[in-house]
Amino acid sequence: MTTQASPRRPRRPSRDRGEWKPAESLPVARVLVDVPLPHLDRPFDYRVPAHLDEAAVPGTRVRVRFAGRMVDGYLLERTDSSGHGGKLAWVDKVVSPEPVLTPEVAGLARAVADRYAGVLADVLRLAVPARHARVESEKPREREIAAPQPPDRTGWSAYPRGGALLDALAGGRVAHAVWQALPGEDWAARLAEAAAATRTAGRSALLVVPDQRDVDRLHAACAAQLGEDAVVALTADLGPAERYRRWLAVRRGAVQVVVGTRSAAFAPLAEIGLLAVWDDGDDSHIEPRAPYPQVRDVLVLRAHRDGAALIVGGFARTAEAQLLVDSGWAGSVVAERGTVRDRMPRITAIGESDTQLVRDPTARAARVPAVAFEAARAAISAGRPVLVQVPRAGYLPFLACAQCREAARCRHCAGPLGLPRPAPGAAPDAAAGLPACRWCGRVEPAFRCPNCGSRRLRAGVIGAGRTAEELGRAFPGVPVKSSGGGAAVLDGIGAGPGLVVATPGAEPVAEGGYGAALLLDAWAMLARPDLRVAEETLRRWFAAAAQVVPHGDGGRVVVVAEASIPTVQTLVRWDPVGHAEAELAERAEVGFPPAVRMAAVEGPPAAVAEICDAVLDPDRDPPEGVELLGPVEIDPPERPGGPPAHDDDVRERGLLRVPRGSGRRLAAALHDAQALRTARKATDAVRIRLDPQEID
Repeated sequence: MTTQASPRRPRRPSRDRGEWKPAESLPVARVLVDVPLPHLDRPFDYRVPAHLDEAAVPGTRVRVRFAGRMVDGYLLERTDSSGHGGKLAWVDKVVSPEPVLTPEVAGLARAVADRYAGVLADVLRLAVPARHARVESEKPREREIAAPQPPDRTGWSAYPRGGALLDALAGGRVAHAVWQALPGEDWAARLAEAAAATRTAGRSALLVVPDQRDVDRLHAACAAQLGEDAVVALTADLGPAERYRRWLAVRRGAVQVVVGTRSAAFAPLAEIGLLAVWDDGDDSHIEPRAPYPQVRDVLVLRAHRDGAALIVGGFARTAEAQLLVDSGWAGSVVAERGTVRDRMPRITAIGESDTQLVRDPTARAARVPAVAFEAARAAISAGRPVLVQVPRAGYLPFLACAQCREAARCRHCAGPLGLPRPAPGAAPDAAAGLPACRWCGRVEPAFRCPNCGSRRLRAGVIGAGRTAEELGRAFPGVPVKSSGGGAAVLDGIGAGPGLVVATPGAEPVAEGGYGAALLLDAWAMLARPDLRVAEETLRRWFAAAAQVVPHGDGGRVVVVAEASIPTVQTLVRWDPVGHAEAELAERAEVGFPPAVRMAAVEGPPAAVAEICDAVLDPDRDPPEGVELLGPVEIDPPERPGGPPAHDDDVRERGLLRVPRGSGRRLAAALHDAQALRTARKATDAVRIRLDPQEID
C-alpha cells in the first residue's frame, strides 16, 4: 500500500537561532529597548537575521531578548559593525513593517529626555501611540486637499509686527514670536491664518492647545481656511484606534496641519514650518508622567532642532514666555496701547473710588457688591448674557465675620478658617466645634476680626452651585446656566440675556460676546500658597474678561477684589506684558525659575539625600553654581485631625538650583545619580522634576 506525498510548504525560518544567518548588508541593528531604567538609557546592538533583512528598517517596532526576557524596542539604525566585543543577540521579531519612529522625533525625544533628566523610553511612550494592527492594515483614506491660498491679513494688521510675521511664514523663514492677543480676539482664526501662510510656503504646521474644547474651535477655524481634509486633530479622547489612524495619516504625509493637545507636540510632521502653543501657562500643557515635560519647552527645542517658526500666544503672558523675549530669542507681537484700550471692556475693582464706597458702604464685605449687580442688570437690559466666574465648585462652607463679613483667616498662615468635622467614632475633644485653619490645622479659640474687631463668626456657603442658586433668586425670570464645577462644560451659548456661572477654564463662548463679567471670590485665587498664584490668577481673569464686548459697546468687568492689589491693577490696565516683566524680575531677585534652573527631588529622606549628595559631590565635577535648598518634609508625621503617620510615610523635598547656563549639567548629574541607584536596584522611588511649575 502506497501513500501520496503531500506538497511541500515553503520553509519558514527555523526557531533554532543557531541556524539563523546574519543579513548580508548592515547586519547590526541599534535598538532602544523599552526599559525605563536610567542606567540602561542607551541603544544596544543586535544582529539582524537574513529573514528579517527587508522588514527591519529604522523606525520599526521590534522584539528582542534583554536580560533573559522578551521586550519591545525601536530599531534606531543599522550599521556594518558593532563596538561590542562579545557575541550579539538576534532581533527576534519585527512587530510591524511600519516605520513609526522618524529620526526627527527620535532626536527630539532624546533632547527632551536630556533636558528633564529623564529616560528616552519614557518620552517615546508620550511621542508614539500604541500600535493598532487592524488600523495599520487599512487602506488609507483618500484626501482632497486644495492648493493653499494666501490668508486674509486683516486680523493680524491690528498688531504692528503681525504682517511681518505672516510674511516670514509665507516665505519659509524662521520667526520666533510671543504673541499677546487683544481682548475679544478670535485667537483660533489668527492661528489658522498663520498655518495657512505656512502652507503657502509648502511647509507643515503644528498647533497645540490646552483642552478638547480649544481643539474643536481651532480645528474648525483651520478647516475653514484650508479645507476639512487638510487638517487633523490629535487628542487622547479619540480612542486608541482613531487616534492611531490619524497619527498614521500624519506619519505617511497625507496631512500637513495638525491640531492637538500636549501629546501632539511630538507629531511626526515632515518639513515643519510652524509650531504654535496657545495659553502656554495652562496646567494641561504639563505631562503628568515622567519626565514631566512642558509643551512650550518641547516646542522651543523642536523649533531649534528643525529650524521652524514658533508662536507662543495667549491673553496673558507667562514669565517663561517673557524670558524668551528678554533673551532676544523671540520677538514680542503686541498691539498698540490705543488699540488695546479700544478693544477692552471697562474694568472695575472694589474701592477704586470714594464715590463707590459711599454708595455701597458694604462693598468690601459683600460677596456680590452693588456695582456687580448694576453691571449685570445693565448687560441683561441690553440683551446680552453675563458671565460669572467662581473659582470653587459646588458648595464650599466658609466662615466670615458676622459684623463686616470679612473672610475669617488664620493668624499664623492666613489660611481660611473652617469648622472641622470630627472623625467617625472619635472621642470628644475640647477643641471640637472651634474654628480651625484649613491649611495648617491650627485651632483658633479666640477669633477677633482684624477689620472691625468683632469676635462673632457667621457660616456661609460659596461655590458655583450655590452662586447659581443665589443669582437665580436675585434675577427672577432670567435663565441661569452652569458650566464646570460638577456641571457639564458648555462649549458655547447663544445671544440673548442670561446668566452663566462657570469655574475658571470652563467659560463657554457667547455668540456676540458677553455684556458683563463678574469675577467673584478673588481671595480664593490670590490666597493660594503658590509661586505662580498671581500669574495663574491673571491668566484666568484675562481669559474671562477677553470674552466681554468692548467698553464702547457697554462691556463691563467687575473684579471683586481690592483695587490696590497689584494683580488687580494689572487687570484694570490690561497690561499682561508689564506684569510678566515684573514677575520675571522678582523671580530673578529671589532665585526662582525661570530666572534659574531648578530641580525638585521628592521621596523618602534617605533617597533624597543620596541623590542630592551625588549631585553636590565635588569628586564628580558638580554643576557650576549649584546650591541645595532643604530638604524639608512635605508630608509631616503629625497630620491635623488624623492619626500619626508611620516613619516610612515621611517624604521630603530638596531643591537644587543652578544658573541657567548650568541647566544641562544639572539634568545630566541628576540622570547619573538616578542611574547609580537603579544599577544597584534601589527600590525607594524618587520623583525628579526640572523647573517645577509649583513651589509652595
